[in-house]
Formats: sequence, structure tokens, C-alpha cells
Amino acid sequence: VQLQASGGGVAQTGGSLSLSCFVSGHTTSRRDMAWFRQVPGKDRELVAGIMWTEGSAHYAESVKGRFTISRDIAGSAGYLQMNALKSEDTGVYYCAIGVLAPDIGYYDMYYWGDGTQVTVSS
Repeated sequence: VQLQASGGGVAQTGGSLSLSCFVSGHTTSRRDMAWFRQVPGKDRELVAGIMWTEGSAHYAESVKGRFTISRDIAGSAGYLQMNALKSEDTGVYYCAIGVLAPDIGYYDMYYWGDGTQVTVSS
């Protein structure tokens, strides 16, 4: 299984960016999808996740109301729409698939894509 993320770039504060994650290959494992953000000197942060079968979405408090995660029901792609961007949204974003249990703060991601840089400037 391979994941390919794209769509990063530079945006101004208050602007928008869209990220895409394309999944290739076959797996019988669970395929919940999540987007993580990595900032130098900080732990990788789960910013948004979506349960692959029922489609319920979960967000970090820092992005609620601004980011929207979605996925292709066929299981081949996921997306992250980022609006009202803030400077603190700057980082490298990774998509990953695996098991999410956001109600208990648990995740186990099996496959990761390469990161895509998002830079928000004022």
C-alpha cells in the first residue's frame, strides 16, 4: 500500500489550501484515514481523522470549524480542506491509514505517505 499526499504550498493568514491523499495497493486491514502535522521541535499531531466505513470525522481542537476531512467511498483517496489558515498551521502534513479510536485518543496507523509542506505567512 502506498499513500501519496499533495496540495501543500504557501498561503496567507486567513487563506485556504486543500490537501489530497491518494491510496494505491490492496490491504484487508482497516483503512481509517488521518492527517497529521509535524512541526520542528514538537510531537507529530493528529489534526483530523475519518472513519472509513461510517465516515464520521474527528478534529483536533485547534482546527475545529476550520478544517474538513473527507474521503472517497471507494477507499482510494482522502482530502483535507483547510480554511481560515493561521500561522500555527504551518508544518509538514502527513496522511496515514490504519485504526482510529478518537474517543479514547488511540490510533495505530499502518501506512504513511510522504509529507507535504504547508506554510502560512502573514
